[in-house]
Amino acid sequence: MTWKRVATAVVLIPFVVGIVLWGSTAILALAVGLVTMLALFEYFALGDAIGHRAYRFWTATCALLLIYVQWLVAEGAAYRLSGDLIAYRKVWWFPDAAAGLETVLFFFVLGIAALTLFTKRPLVEALPSAGISSSGLVLVAFPFSYAIRLHGSETQGPMLLLFAMVIIWVGDTAAYFVGRSIGKYKLAPHLSPNKTWEGTAASIVGSLIVAVVFARFMTVPLPHMLGMAAVGNVAGQVGDLLESAYKRSAGIKDSGSLLPGHGGVLDRIDALILAIPVVWYYWVLIYSPKL
Repeated sequence: MTWKRVATAVVLIPFVVGIVLWGSTAILALAVGLVTMLALFEYFALGDAIGHRAYRFWTATCALLLIYVQWLVAEGAAYRLSGDLIAYRKVWWFPDAAAGLETVLFFFVLGIAALTLFTKRPLVEALPSAGISSSGLVLVAFPFSYAIRLHGSETQGPMLLLFAMVIIWVGDTAAYFVGRSIGKYKLAPHLSPNKTWEGTAASIVGSLIVAVVFARFMTVPLPHMLGMAAVGNVAGQVGDLLESAYKRSAGIKDSGSLLPGHGGVLDRIDALILAIPVVWYYWVLIYSPKL
């Protein structure tokens, strides 16, 4: 199992790093869209396992619209930074980011209403279908789409996104090896029997070390790098446990088998789903006002 995990990481990590650091935000948005679709359909499969059939294609369509809006917001931020307000107005149709996201969510609600009332699905499926569709959009697609916002936030955006990803990668690796070697005290045995408090502590320490390293290449004070690493790591571990709860509920060990040694795409991004938006909100709410 370990060699498969390492081999998959060796293949994927350079590809992902290349897109983040040297790809445009538009290219990143396309990559986020692809990953989101794969993760969403794995999430829908979890629902299928307990008889909750999602409105798959409608939810996927709205997820792609969310990603598109996030890209527009990121492009708008870039135009604002350059002072090109005319170009900014051309790419952004709403007065602010919240309006665009609210519009997509309301559009999603209207679609769910129409599908519930006018499709031929058995009435007993109405609530489960609406529930698994809504949770897929809100718990998977929406938070993961913040990768686009983080990437396009400013000149340091690509490095910020890479930082958010590396704290999770290093934290997961530290937790895996420390937990296997010296882990004794279970963190949440009812959700993930292999996770230990020792692994959790090692994960946080690993993320803090990443912050120290990245501080040498970014114009962000070390205390803020450490703060983002700490909250991002905790959010990532919560996201990991959250997905474990979903799989336990469905009676499934892995969300898929696309990535050898790692399971499915959802298994691979579960921590990033919460870590990325938490790092983003730390950046805009705590650090940016002090600039």
